[in-house]
Amino acid sequence: MKWTEIKAEVTSEAVEAVSNIMMEAGASGVAIEDALDVAHFKSDKYGELLDKEHFDYISEGAIVAAYFPETSFLPEILPFIKASITKLPEFGLAVGANQVTVSEVAESDWATAWKKYYHPVRITRFLTVAPSWENYTGDKLESVIRLDPGMAFGTGTHPTTRLSLQALETVIRGGEKVIDVGTGSGVLSIAAKYLGADQVLAYDLDEVAVKAALENMALNPVAEDVQVAANDLLQGVTEAADVIVANILADIIIRLLPDAWRLLKDQGRLILSGIIEDKKDLVLEEAYALGFEVDQLLQQADWFALILKKPEEA
Repeated sequence: MKWTEIKAEVTSEAVEAVSNIMMEAGASGVAIEDALDVAHFKSDKYGELLDKEHFDYISEGAIVAAYFPETSFLPEILPFIKASITKLPEFGLAVGANQVTVSEVAESDWATAWKKYYHPVRITRFLTVAPSWENYTGDKLESVIRLDPGMAFGTGTHPTTRLSLQALETVIRGGEKVIDVGTGSGVLSIAAKYLGADQVLAYDLDEVAVKAALENMALNPVAEDVQVAANDLLQGVTEAADVIVANILADIIIRLLPDAWRLLKDQGRLILSGIIEDKKDLVLEEAYALGFEVDQLLQQADWFALILKKPEEA
């Protein structure tokens, strides 16, 4: 079977948004080459897990490659992709070169080639993300999160995901009820269970992400009881939580804040990631208006994450 490969050359900060656009357009898989991934490996305090001498990578920006069956109707798909990427600056995301190219590939070429870019990565003191096909055990301190990204997003190496994992490790002490909003591959939900959360609810608007998250839960027995469902942010959710985590775009975070305030228990923590510098103050302004207090602010490269606290009622 032949496939159509559509590549978008964009900035690193636009990777997750462009991946979502590709999936919305009907892609059967997405592969990412991000220059920042290699930069992060160079500065990884937990030691290099990638042999860069045998790793071909781009020097700047990122390339999001999506794969569509040859039966796909390109005259409809391409304009949608191009228009959607062009609109991203309206949400505070720079897109850089924004070059979109199209080519034809054989199934065998794309189905496995992207795996060479995905290796075990120790994200925090206790959390390592590893692909499901690699036999990696780690040391006695490591909880190894097994992932097969499949058609979803979030392998754990993107700065926004790393910050979210670091924040979860900071906040979770054991026994908490956690809600993961925009779960994607499910990596944050799995991490919460490894860190000791008692109950985890995971939501995503995309049915493809829900399916992929369920498959990844099955790869990690500790997360087999995570409840995964399709939902629009926290709309209609009524169960209170000790911790809510959301790794999504800042403009969507702002929509989420009132429901997060409603659902968080007193002294609960709200972890927000996916925030670029230009949007940080706007998110903080909205959070302060609701009554949230800032517990911690985390940063990696140009990305920020916030740990907000809901104070106890007087």
